[in-house]
Amino acid sequence: MFTTLVAVLVALALGHVVPAFASRLRRFEGFRHWLTWLGAHAGPAWPGPAGVALAVVPPVLLLALLAWWLHDRLYGLPALLLGIAVLCWCWGPRDLDRDVETIIDADEAAVRHAALQNLQSAGGSLRDDVPSLVDATVYNALRRWFAVLFWFLLLGPAGALGYRLLALMAISPMRARVPPDTLDVAQRVLGWLEWPVAQVMSLSMALVGNFDTAWTAWRQAHGERWRRDVGFLGAVARASVSAELREEAHDYTDMGLLPVWQRLPELRDAMSLVWRMLLLWLAVLALLVIAGWIT
Repeated sequence: MFTTLVAVLVALALGHVVPAFASRLRRFEGFRHWLTWLGAHAGPAWPGPAGVALAVVPPVLLLALLAWWLHDRLYGLPALLLGIAVLCWCWGPRDLDRDVETIIDADEAAVRHAALQNLQSAGGSLRDDVPSLVDATVYNALRRWFAVLFWFLLLGPAGALGYRLLALMAISPMRARVPPDTLDVAQRVLGWLEWPVAQVMSLSMALVGNFDTAWTAWRQAHGERWRRDVGFLGAVARASVSAELREEAHDYTDMGLLPVWQRLPELRDAMSLVWRMLLLWLAVLALLVIAGWIT
């Protein structure tokens, strides 16, 4: 748990202080070459489920063996550094709040278009209307931050790397190097890996925002169903943002003030919601660390 707290703080700092270096670090060129090699040499095993296993299992297994070998060596310091390095590597690849701020502050059409492409790269609608941008923000939060963190907590560095490699196969430009049958399997597996993360994120949004609104949106979007669809996450986010903006406008009215004008307040509020969810997760982790130290 302590490793996770330190690693998340380092990953966030890396994206803010040296964003260009962080982006270059997280390109996964080695995995791109590995997919190319498999396409040329794996033969009939490459299409289908076996192709996904061939692409993801070897690097994840090597990392798991390394983590096992480093466990308890030198008082756990090498394992701690490995966990920090892997989480920082799998985080992102871009800094989410920087991408959101770029969209909000963009005055030129070309800058705004590039920023929209960066924000929408992790999924969601490619439209630039407000609901689509809110969706893109939470889906990016899922795929850049929370899914990596969730599987790191459950399975350690190997879990974080496994999720990131599968996401690269399924939704990144690297999917062009993957046969259609293999891509379909990778996307289905990714959907099931993201489903529990989206559920915990929805609960987190309810806790840091308006619980009744989030709960109602979750039920209306059929979030209780066991299926690999995380569309309910966007519905909860849109409802939570709308409720918070209504409450903010009501507070201004009660005080006899006019709401402060700002660009894309829904997008700002969506990013604020994401930050509060991350802080909630880190607070829970900190409490678990403290409890572990006490016992």
